[in-house]
Amino acid sequence: MSGILYFVPTPVGNLEDMTFRAIKVLKEVDYILCEDTRTSGVLLKHYEISKPLKSYHLHNEHTATEKVIADLQGGQNIAIITDAGTPGISDPGYLLAKAGSDNHIEMICLPGATALIPALVVSGLPNNEFLFAGFLPPKKGRQTKLKQLAEEKKTIVLYESPHKINTTLEQIKEFFGEDTRASLSREISKKFEETKRGTIDELIEFSKSKTLKGEIVLIVNNSGK
Repeated sequence: MSGILYFVPTPVGNLEDMTFRAIKVLKEVDYILCEDTRTSGVLLKHYEISKPLKSYHLHNEHTATEKVIADLQGGQNIAIITDAGTPGISDPGYLLAKAGSDNHIEMICLPGATALIPALVVSGLPNNEFLFAGFLPPKKGRQTKLKQLAEEKKTIVLYESPHKINTTLEQIKEFFGEDTRASLSREISKKFEETKRGTIDELIEFSKSKTLKGEIVLIVNNSGK
């Protein structure tokens, strides 16, 4: 019989956000796929998990997937984790999930940490319907994507890096309009967690007034609600 492929969320900040079930699964699988063995090694050491770690990241996932599927077909149980959050959500994992589906592998994704839901909930913006857009294209197709998103009346969730956030906020204002409401959350579940809410102009002023660090979740709504 084939083994089971587990997608295991890991903390986006505070190590205490790890679930009991996630720890149990990681202790029981044959080996663990991870983005960076050094980063994941810290987590595993903290929870006294001693299982082999194998690199699985954006630069090798195409070549590594075939071997992982073969191991699963051979009966091994395997977990995939990322540096933070849920595998496959703006992180490696989709190609493996697709290959698992294509090869009729049993797959289980544990519920757990992700940055987008906490940021959405505390934004104060409508969350009965939302569109998760992840990272915007870095260059090619960026304006096309922004124009497309600007037509949405749902609340939009974006991920952004600190060194691009000023540019992104200015572009949100350009494409979405000056009346756009937004919320910026950073360092979620960490010591210096911070959320700023307001108009797009207020967020631009806030972002330019200080040097932001850590991955940023940007929540945007231009529906007038």
